[in-house]
Amino acid sequence: MFDWVQKLADWLIYAVFNIGAATHLGKSLNFFIYDTIKILILLFVIVFLMGIVNTYFPIEKLKNYLNRKKLYGLEYFFASIFGAITPFCSCSSVPLFIGFVNGGIPLGVTFSFLITSPLVNEVAIAMFLSMFGLKVTIIYAISGILLGTFGGWLLGKFHLEPLLTDWVKNVLANTQKVNAAYEEEKRTFRQRLPEITRNAWDIVKGVLIYIIIGVGIGAAMHGYVPENFFAKYLGSGAWWTVPLAVIVAVPMYANAAGIVPVIQVFVAKGIPMGTAIAFMMATVGLSIPEATLLKKVMTLKLIGIFFGVVTLFIIISGYLFNLIL
Repeated sequence: MFDWVQKLADWLIYAVFNIGAATHLGKSLNFFIYDTIKILILLFVIVFLMGIVNTYFPIEKLKNYLNRKKLYGLEYFFASIFGAITPFCSCSSVPLFIGFVNGGIPLGVTFSFLITSPLVNEVAIAMFLSMFGLKVTIIYAISGILLGTFGGWLLGKFHLEPLLTDWVKNVLANTQKVNAAYEEEKRTFRQRLPEITRNAWDIVKGVLIYIIIGVGIGAAMHGYVPENFFAKYLGSGAWWTVPLAVIVAVPMYANAAGIVPVIQVFVAKGIPMGTAIAFMMATVGLSIPEATLLKKVMTLKLIGIFFGVVTLFIIISGYLFNLIL
């Protein structure tokens, strides 16, 4: 599908700029041009399609549905699915998490959304599809949704509501409705199309700098880092490599657009797929900026429990990925 992009990159770097294909610079620039164009095309298409879904199934509808229905545990799965189709990183998903709590949705269900939202979204799916193919993308997406589903269910069983901050408790005690009820607009698809297209382009523009930085780092690593550099530390396949990858990643912060190109190079340099994806999940799903924002709604003890459970689930996912892939 993207052979023409590779030919364009080859022509631009090797013919127009006359940079040797065997040089470090040539390999890096070729990687950068090819991956950037391919990712942007896939990203726009997938964001556009998800924009159609989000337009007809907004957050207010989901909140009302979850509050009205007895779903016998499926509410965790639905919240996780909603997290997967929203294009937010861990920090930007926190305001929606607050909106869930404010809307009276159970805490465990809100955790399902918060866990999945940064891990699986159209940005991550588009980039995974372009870099690792359909099989890995499907397994990654399903595992991220299941991680959010079971993680939220487990946290819900702990009955952690007393560990919410006083600010949240005051909000919940106040019966005044902050958000107006959602009124569905009677517009045709053709009338909605310009707005959907504009929103998709806005999202692409919003992550463009992260894509450029992430692909740039990946390109530099692809062209200049020795083949066995990463394999030396994380590629041995030893049991401790997955936990080490997660622990190293937790203090970092990046969204999918910035970290997935780096993960591609990790895999190319000999890191097992599961270990690399565990590193990525910890980077985008657990971060110091996210913890800082969560202090508005959670006590430090609750943040610690949340991070601990998600870290455990990511490590398990890393092991499973290594077994499957």
